[in-house]
Amino acid sequence: MTTPTPTPGTPTPGASAPDASAPTSADTVIAEKRRRIDELDTRILDLVRERMTESADIQRARMTSGGRRVSLNREMEVLTHYSAELGKPGTSLAMTLLELCRGKV
Repeated sequence: MTTPTPTPGTPTPGASAPDASAPTSADTVIAEKRRRIDELDTRILDLVRERMTESADIQRARMTSGGRRVSLNREMEVLTHYSAELGKPGTSLAMTLLELCRGKV
């Protein structure tokens, strides 16, 4: 009696199948990178809050000296800077930051 030859791709009898629950290299990389992104997002949010505080201080000082709360020339500088660094999405990001930082003084 002859032993059948296994078809390619079928497990050899008695061989254990790979553990589907074991993390792969990609899973490990993804988990680590997501953790790092979460850390960066926390830092970005802290920086945005700090920027909002600084902007409010500038607005108060400007209004105290008889100026307007918002400086359109300065906002254009910020928009140009973000656009130059990040392209069109940078302009959107700058607009969002400017809106957040205008606040209520």
